[in-house]
Amino acid sequence: MTGQSAAAPGSDLRDLPRVSTGSEGLDNILGGGLDANRMYLYEGRPGTGKTTIALQFLLRGVSEGERVLYISLSETKSELTVVAQRHGWSLEGVDVFELVPPETTLDRDRELTVFHPAEMELNETTNLIFKEVERINPTRVVLDSLSELRLLAQNPLRYRRQVLALKHFFTNRNCTVVLLDDLSSSQDDLQLHSIAHGVVMLEQLAIDYGAERRRLRVIKMRGIRFRGGFHDFTIAQGGLRIFPRLVAAEHHRSFDGDMVSSGNPELDQLLGGGLERGTNALFLGSAGVGKSSLALTYAIAAAQRGEHAVFFAFDEGRGTVEARARTLGLPLDEHLASGKIRFQQIDPAELSPGEFAATLRRSVEVDNARIIVIDSLNGYLNAMPDERFLVLQMHELLSYLAQQGVLTILILAQHGLVGPMDTPLDLSYLSDAVVMLRYFEFAGTVRRALSVVKKRSGGHEHGIREFRLGGTGIKLGPPLVEFSGIFSGNPRYTGTVLPEGPLE
Repeated sequence: MTGQSAAAPGSDLRDLPRVSTGSEGLDNILGGGLDANRMYLYEGRPGTGKTTIALQFLLRGVSEGERVLYISLSETKSELTVVAQRHGWSLEGVDVFELVPPETTLDRDRELTVFHPAEMELNETTNLIFKEVERINPTRVVLDSLSELRLLAQNPLRYRRQVLALKHFFTNRNCTVVLLDDLSSSQDDLQLHSIAHGVVMLEQLAIDYGAERRRLRVIKMRGIRFRGGFHDFTIAQGGLRIFPRLVAAEHHRSFDGDMVSSGNPELDQLLGGGLERGTNALFLGSAGVGKSSLALTYAIAAAQRGEHAVFFAFDEGRGTVEARARTLGLPLDEHLASGKIRFQQIDPAELSPGEFAATLRRSVEVDNARIIVIDSLNGYLNAMPDERFLVLQMHELLSYLAQQGVLTILILAQHGLVGPMDTPLDLSYLSDAVVMLRYFEFAGTVRRALSVVKKRSGGHEHGIREFRLGGTGIKLGPPLVEFSGIFSGNPRYTGTVLPEGPLE
């Protein structure tokens, strides 16, 4: 965990009780929740989910038998009720105090509204808040939003004094307060940051294609160690689903580093006995050469041993993969039906990297997956805003999977079919094993070749073998000792006897 802020001299903040935020993900980021009886700030532009997560905070209090209060300076109770209903919630047990009464509608016969915060004195507004809190005596309060108080204050000094007055008022009460701010001011309100005990920022990002991305960051949290950086989240029915940033160092379990068989003795021999648990292998080659089929053999072999495997498909649909498996004689349908293999289609335009990492973690920690296939990294790259972020997150993912004893198979398609190949992303240095698959042409026919070019965890064959995809799966031939230049894209035959056609 990363965090900041030390306790003040003579105090021990570890003794303070924790209060759940109502979000499992945010509680995880904060290492258990908020310190009780403090004032916190949730800030973000309109539409980032502040009201939703604030309601989650209050509803958690209701579920624990607490008295809670929502003070609204901008929304009516009916509007809040609609938000709650869309999430399947009830506001029963939540006291809502409106500073915008129902009668504040425009009267065509009058020039001004009857009663509205913009026309009220700031002191009167805060006094109404104090009286309602004293009447209700809640343990959790949400104030929505500070932008109205900022408008009433009209200058930064008066606004700061009023926020300090709020803080001092709540200091003497057994109450945890969440302030909402929609960042309507032209500049960041750092004064407000200095007053609040903790600050959580929510963002909504528009990307060139696909759904918007949302993320949050804990900017400050006095006396609480928290996981720093940005954390992806989505707004779904039931509230905010927050996906804490994966830190591989926080996850480790003991496992046996035995060999994992592909179910193909010749392929296992090429790999020096197989691939070890807790390692990852990169299958590299042009489109259609057989990378996904090779990965499927590992998933099916795992299912036949009684293990669970998950196939994350970024590029191909389930029907295409199932049809290919039937063509190769692989019993994929059988293991999908039994649940030993789970096929999950991923839409990179809709899924954030943080959500994918959370899905992967559930597969390992809840479903006990022992083999993970990611097909392909090209599709995964499309989900990332920048290539260098992909490398950083992939490093965390692979480190996490390694510490869980999972065999991870990564598929990366190279640009081109024959001749010189271009790789869109170099992840070979992160890979424990690299298996290269290539097309090569000889005597008017297109053939396939396979070789292990890297394996950190043990010995392996160094030869290049021809292979064939057929009705009985993958069949490997002997080393192509009389060929040279296969992987460079310029194959030359140096033998004296013309070789036979492709493997039968």
